[in-house]
Amino acid sequence: MVLDQFFEQIKKQYDEKLPFVVYRKPNSSELKRMFQHDDALHVVVDFSESGFVFAPFDSLQEAYILPIEHADVICAKFDKNDFSETEIRSHETSDIVNNNKESEKLSHIKHVEKGIEAIAKGSFSKVVLSRRELIENVGTSPIEIFKRLLQRYPTAFVYCWYHPKVGLWLGATPETLLNVRGDQLKTMSLAGTQAFEGSADVIWKDKEKEEQQIVTDFIVESLRESVGNWQFSSDFIKVSEQKTVRAGNLLHLQTEISMRLSPETSGLKPILEALHPTPAVCGFPKDKSKSYIIENEGYPREFYAGFMGELHLKETIRRNPNRRNVENNAYRVQKSVSDLYVNLRCMQVKDQQVFIYVGGGITKDSDPVSEWEETVHKSKIIKSVL
Repeated sequence: MVLDQFFEQIKKQYDEKLPFVVYRKPNSSELKRMFQHDDALHVVVDFSESGFVFAPFDSLQEAYILPIEHADVICAKFDKNDFSETEIRSHETSDIVNNNKESEKLSHIKHVEKGIEAIAKGSFSKVVLSRRELIENVGTSPIEIFKRLLQRYPTAFVYCWYHPKVGLWLGATPETLLNVRGDQLKTMSLAGTQAFEGSADVIWKDKEKEEQQIVTDFIVESLRESVGNWQFSSDFIKVSEQKTVRAGNLLHLQTEISMRLSPETSGLKPILEALHPTPAVCGFPKDKSKSYIIENEGYPREFYAGFMGELHLKETIRRNPNRRNVENNAYRVQKSVSDLYVNLRCMQVKDQQVFIYVGGGITKDSDPVSEWEETVHKSKIIKSVL
């Protein structure tokens, strides 16, 4: 399908106020869009559903899904040259990038200081504190913003999600919540942040290393607890060494974690309940830090730091690509695939207003001013495409 036609149909779906999602997985040259046939709002019951899921930060609130049985799915290929004009425009200097107010800075610093005091009192060992920044009079269309995100962040999961009864969200997230193909589960811990200045060969402070290890330990233990009676063996879980990864103009510490699921696996719900929200977006212990965030942050996170992605879609895999014609059918297998991503580096669009959501992990060693500066770096990722 011609790419212009692909995007024109998305615009038509949006203008007609019908639900859709369009997205590109990390390092992929394929765009996928899912159009729902009507404006019904479908709520996730137990994560056994199939489609594109959009879940909030607070797991006690409803998650929504564009069900595969009520939607049309179309894919399209693209390359970087398809968006060359978009890239030029997105690099124009804009006052939007540097419109942080002094009052916002002082408010966030005070917010962080209060969090550090709570840690000192033993309430929790880590809490992720965020802020929401309002950008007004943004004339760029959501589809144009999506194209710019595609061009600038090839290694991220880039998406644009819309439902007339919920809202419009876009983002370019570097963090995978989980990936499941058949009985193989993969996830990651991602924490620690510093600016990218031309090289990924950097030195990490003890604060960032500690923050990263908290997330890794939480995920491993959560996976162990979630499998329950699934005949889990410790031999089936693998944890990589820490490595530095780049996401736009930022660097993070990452650890990859993988596990093989037993045939007795009853579904993803217990795993998702155990993992989400991770300490990378919430804190540790999870319940205490989550309660603190909801009570003290001063605004509803909604879908920021939630998760989204493909849930139980079917993927056909060739076991022997050298076989030909009819013979090849005997060497194909269908697997259930779930690719879920944490909703970071995101924005919410309301008419010509855009809400930017950014945050950072707070530990006993955090410096409030540095934490503010970290959120400024993160906000530039989104603001630079407006």
